[in-house]
Amino acid sequence: MAKRYQGCAVGIDLGTTYSCVAVWQEEHQRAEIIHNDQGNRTTPSCVAFTDKQRLIGDAAKNQAASNPTNTIFDAKRLIGRKYSDSIIKNDMMLWPFKVIPGVDDKPMIVVTYKGQEKRLCAEEISSMVLTKMRDIAEAYLESPVNNAVITVPAYFSDSQRKATKDAGAIAGLNVMRIINEPTAAAFAYGLDKLADCKEERNIFIFDLGGGTFDVSLLTIKDKVFEVKATAGNTHLGGEDFDNRMVNYFVEEFKRKNNVDISGNSKALRRLRSACERAKRTLSFAFDTVIEIDALYQGIDLYSSLSRAKFEELNMELFRNCMETVDKCLIDAKIDRSCIHDVVLVGGSSRIPKVQQLLQEFFRGKDLCKSINPDEAVAYGAAVQAALLTEDIKKAPELVLLDVTPLSLGIGTTPGDLMDVVIPRNTTIPKKMTKRYTTPEDNMTSVCINVYEGERTRAKDNNLLGWFKLSGLPHAPRGHPLYVCFDIDADGILNVSAWEETNCCRNEITITNDNERLSAKEIQRLIEEAENYKVEDANFLEKANALSDLDRYVYKMEKALKDKDICSKLCPLDKEKIESAIAKARNLLVGDNQQREIKEFENFLKGIFEPIMAKTK
Repeated sequence: MAKRYQGCAVGIDLGTTYSCVAVWQEEHQRAEIIHNDQGNRTTPSCVAFTDKQRLIGDAAKNQAASNPTNTIFDAKRLIGRKYSDSIIKNDMMLWPFKVIPGVDDKPMIVVTYKGQEKRLCAEEISSMVLTKMRDIAEAYLESPVNNAVITVPAYFSDSQRKATKDAGAIAGLNVMRIINEPTAAAFAYGLDKLADCKEERNIFIFDLGGGTFDVSLLTIKDKVFEVKATAGNTHLGGEDFDNRMVNYFVEEFKRKNNVDISGNSKALRRLRSACERAKRTLSFAFDTVIEIDALYQGIDLYSSLSRAKFEELNMELFRNCMETVDKCLIDAKIDRSCIHDVVLVGGSSRIPKVQQLLQEFFRGKDLCKSINPDEAVAYGAAVQAALLTEDIKKAPELVLLDVTPLSLGIGTTPGDLMDVVIPRNTTIPKKMTKRYTTPEDNMTSVCINVYEGERTRAKDNNLLGWFKLSGLPHAPRGHPLYVCFDIDADGILNVSAWEETNCCRNEITITNDNERLSAKEIQRLIEEAENYKVEDANFLEKANALSDLDRYVYKMEKALKDKDICSKLCPLDKEKIESAIAKARNLLVGDNQQREIKEFENFLKGIFEPIMAKTK
């Protein structure tokens, strides 16, 4: 076995609550989910510290109730974020362990290990989980594992992806690729059912896990998997459903016994575990009992919870899921009636009400439940790992075409407009070039500002980086320049600009090292683009009017510099044009409405064009 698997790569689903690892079996042409030392095919993403040892996985989760302040879970919700993030602030109220700000506002987890205080970042905790997954794979394969493909939510920001890659490096893994979870699930579904499909099929992946929610719409034809659109929320999942239940029972316990347990970490940890079990039970039963002996101050908790009450507590979150589904279809410009398969992924997709709402959204369409929602992502990651491993000769012949989540472009002058070069949800890898012109005479350099976002005004979007293109020839405004945006399969953006006559060129590479938007900020920008649609349209009209006026003023100024034209002008006419230009310049820098700008342009034409007619 050691020789057979020598040099192989594994696929790891690094989940918020549970993780899973798989490997491609070349002889059987399928991926194999690897069980851990407890015989389970998924492992809790949980790390605990005691006076004697560090525990990872099942062992850590099993002792969580007795050691809550030193048992770390939900590290994925911290990774790549700032301590000042409002999401972190809200989560800290529910976590029994302590989180404090570190260098550069990085959240640090405080634990006591062997009698000493330790401060750990989220990447370290995630690396411990990844180490456990690597150990599980090595025990099964009887061979060292150095290479891995790790999955992340589709809406993870670049900083979160970079942090995940760092966690892999800390765990001693060469992270060959970071792949989106719904795309990996599509691999798992399509490999067995649709890989030989000659007709194009639209597959909708609904991935509701323990801590994140993603949806993706893909088309599959002739073994080509093309992502059409993606949407999601990196802070919505089973943990949030558990939180609603915990809050409900905290209030009930307080009402019945006049005792508040919200400040007791051990009681909350025991209650959370009971709520998680109840949630799972309600996926197949209509009611369940929550019974905890001596929960707090010797008082027992005994209560029942119906499926209807669970749905009532979480209906707002369920409806948020459906709104995200709708947004994804709108982005893809595909009607729900054109979807061939709706595939459920993630443990929380088992919730009956979620399935009911999803089925109603797709007008009664049967949902695909043929793949294991807990294992599909790891399965797909193993397929991707096989595709990237040269030693595997019989890897599946699949092609993945992913998309970019936000529009990419540059800021233009005058008007501070965001000129989109690569629109949102464009398939990557992608390379696009656009022609621009200098805004002023005799410019020897221009500044290229690279933005991502959906707003009309450049400054309302996120500045990814900038560079200067120098060495331009002395030429009138309107001299051509070229800007090229090139995104590779890993999502790394390279922007270059050049001018042809002097052969001057410069470029910048936007990598995961650059600070990028968080998933929440991405969603906010998209929503703002809708909410401020009227405002943006008005701004665009005004910017275009200013640009037209600026061009006309430039035409007037150029005429005054022409000696042949000036010789034919009488001093009074020349004075009229100069006065009109001065007024126009004041209007260009003032805060005027689009209507006023247009009216003034017509006023200028009424002065300038009759005078010019005399010179012909």
